[in-house]
Amino acid sequence: MMSLLIIPSLSLMFLLMIPGVYGSSWGVHYGSSQICALKNSSVIMSCNYTYLTGYQITKVFWSRTLVKNAYNELTDLSMDPEYSQRLQYLGDEQNNCTTKLSHVTQKDSHMYYFRFITEKPDGKWTGDPGVSLTVTDLQVESPETVKEGRKVSLTCKSSCALTDRATFIWYRNSQPLTERGDRNNQLLLQSVRREDAGRYSCGVQGHTYISPAVQLTVTYPPRNVSLFINGSAETVEEDSVTLICSSDSNPPALNFSWFQENQSSSVGSGQSFSALQSGRFYCEAHNQHGSKKSAVILVTVRQGLDWPVWLGITVACVGLFLIIIIIIIIILKIFNVYKTRRKRRSTKAEVDTVKQDDLYANVNEKNVQLSESAICDDALYASILYSKSRRDRNDDAEEIQYVTVQHHKTKPTKRAEENESQYDNLMIHQPAAAVRQLDVETVEEVSVIYSSVK
Repeated sequence: MMSLLIIPSLSLMFLLMIPGVYGSSWGVHYGSSQICALKNSSVIMSCNYTYLTGYQITKVFWSRTLVKNAYNELTDLSMDPEYSQRLQYLGDEQNNCTTKLSHVTQKDSHMYYFRFITEKPDGKWTGDPGVSLTVTDLQVESPETVKEGRKVSLTCKSSCALTDRATFIWYRNSQPLTERGDRNNQLLLQSVRREDAGRYSCGVQGHTYISPAVQLTVTYPPRNVSLFINGSAETVEEDSVTLICSSDSNPPALNFSWFQENQSSSVGSGQSFSALQSGRFYCEAHNQHGSKKSAVILVTVRQGLDWPVWLGITVACVGLFLIIIIIIIIILKIFNVYKTRRKRRSTKAEVDTVKQDDLYANVNEKNVQLSESAICDDALYASILYSKSRRDRNDDAEEIQYVTVQHHKTKPTKRAEENESQYDNLMIHQPAAAVRQLDVETVEEVSVIYSSVK
């Protein structure tokens, strides 16, 4: 009898556990109460709900607050402008309440609740506590500098553990790294090289979001130390050859030492050095991580002239200059003397020519009273016209070859007219070859020859 009573009791308990049969089955069950999502990704919040049989679902929605509005109801996210375009309900009105939220940002980090309403006033239910959504970005943790040859680890960090299993991808200077393996969210560089320097960022496979990049600087001692010559490697004494030292180092080398081969002590410092003597020189670059020497370069300084030699050259140049000046002065003097003599000769010739031309140019004797004896003895010439032609200077010795005398007789009207010259014109012609320049004595001799002409 007792066993028969126990069997109906167990059956009743089993029926009470079946969802949707009695009031104890009302509820909302979430697949995960904590979700960590990557920024710009999509989040799926899975859930299911139960209610008593005999009730009919009239409305289902998600809300991010438990505070009721003016209508004494929770706010539907699908009616919120910030969510309406990104929220997609994937469930139904029976027992599936899964929803999807796309392009999440850190502003979407909230508690989210599912609520369903039936046609009866007492048939409402809210799944509290709800789902906690945390939206995170990614950050790369890395030392700023690392020395070449050391080991370094970079970590891709998030503010929460991503719910979905994530495969991390690393980038250097925006290019994916394929030659390096990753260990979870870490990138391990066993032996850092100079080529490993750059800007590193990380991301998750299947997502477009990439973390901000951080700079990794690799430091190393000087290398590839080079020596340059500013100008020629060969110079003369009292001049200098400028040598310039450069190197590839990080941080850049600021200290430079200069050495002459086979000498232990330095001969100079600084990035440039002026060599004043012949020799083989090299430089050494330093930074906090080490130093390195350059190759050796040969500098040749030729022996210059002593001061007595320079003095002799100077005196010789000055003397030569003075001799040239004296020669120029002498030439100018000679030219001036020649010019003066030529000018004097030209002036004298012009004067002689004028005298000769004017000698017989116009001789007029008027109102001359002569004694009777003079009238009888001499013949008077009223007018004598002397015309001559030009001669060459080589015929200076030649004399006048002929004279043309024209006799004009006048009427003896008066005694005064008889006293005048009976010959009106006397013309003397000189050939072209005769000398232009005649002195007075020659003219006088010609006059004497023809002094009496009747």
